[in-house]
Amino acid sequence: MSVTDHDTVAAWEAASTACAAAAIEWVPGIEISAIADGADVHAPGLQSFLAEQRRRRIDRVRQMIDRLASLGISLDADAILGPGIEDSSKAAGRPWIARALVAGGHVETTNEAFERWLSRGRPAFVPRLGARPEDVFARIHEAGGIASLAHPGLLGHDEWIAAFASAGLDAVEAYHPKHDPGSTLRYLGLADRLGLAVSGRSDYHADQARDAAGPGGVSLPREAYENLKARPRSG
Repeated sequence: MSVTDHDTVAAWEAASTACAAAAIEWVPGIEISAIADGADVHAPGLQSFLAEQRRRRIDRVRQMIDRLASLGISLDADAILGPGIEDSSKAAGRPWIARALVAGGHVETTNEAFERWLSRGRPAFVPRLGARPEDVFARIHEAGGIASLAHPGLLGHDEWIAAFASAGLDAVEAYHPKHDPGSTLRYLGLADRLGLAVSGRSDYHADQARDAAGPGGVSLPREAYENLKARPRSG
């Protein structure tokens, strides 16, 4: 089991302790956003890097709240951002705004909040600022980790993956709830051709309106998991 929160490792202690009590193998993980050609690419020294990532997240959320205000939707920015400001280990994000929109009666579900206001191309969307993919790969390697490209089917830029592999990418996420069987096979083949390992996950966010699978609903086959663990790493 792994918990891969965005830009924070705050859940590791509690999750690893629970896994140990239940005799479940714990895999430390994190989801780090990188930016390539204006698009998000999801992949400790590492701690200072993550702190900067979280600061950028707070700035982005505040900008999106301001944009909503200009569109006639007033939200309490201090209340929304308070948890991330009071606890620097928490990573602010669009779901915080989505839940506030639901609570304020502006939309019925968080999914509707994204579709109407918060997704790319919608009125309140603000592009993310972040590190380049190759810089993120390097940070992960410095920490002794393995860098895997998250849900490439949602990224929609398969043509980037070969360059990422040359820049230090170790694996590609083939198993994901929003990858259909054809997409999974495509990324398995691509990983094989580029010499990459394969990762997978349920991508569960505890949000019924957005999650395509529950915890463990999609996982990594044992052989692929063992190959991923055996991947040589630096650090």
